[in-house]
Amino acid sequence: MTEVPSNPPVNATTNPDAMEVAPGAEHEMLEGRIPAMATEEEIRAALEQAFGYRGDVTITLKTGGRIEGYIFDRRPAPALHRSIVRIMPKDTSERVSIPYSEIAGLAFTGRDSAAGKSWEAWVQRYWEKKTAGEKNIGIQSEALD
Repeated sequence: MTEVPSNPPVNATTNPDAMEVAPGAEHEMLEGRIPAMATEEEIRAALEQAFGYRGDVTITLKTGGRIEGYIFDRRPAPALHRSIVRIMPKDTSERVSIPYSEIAGLAFTGRDSAAGKSWEAWVQRYWEKKTAGEKNIGIQSEALD
């Protein structure tokens, strides 16, 4: 008969606190930034960043017009005039498609609603509550505004 130890050794398979944790993605702070858009490469890079941004941006058109809103889609193509970005303007339910070739400038003007909301911060709050002796602890998300 094999004897089972009363206190098995603590390792990553028996203790979730000892499990390996992979680092999260680095989140670049873009709020307030105005990227250079002089070359085709810079235009494409700036619009790719804007697509991943979780706040409003302001697009300045070559005609002088400006559109502020949330970029919800982009469709890159080999030619700049065939690539489009799709934006939901701030004060309307309309959806606007803009060819990359018509964009003169871009600014990250809205608050990034996900900035500072990392998994590590949620876990830290959980452990603070648990250490304080709270029961029935859940990790709740913070209000965005």
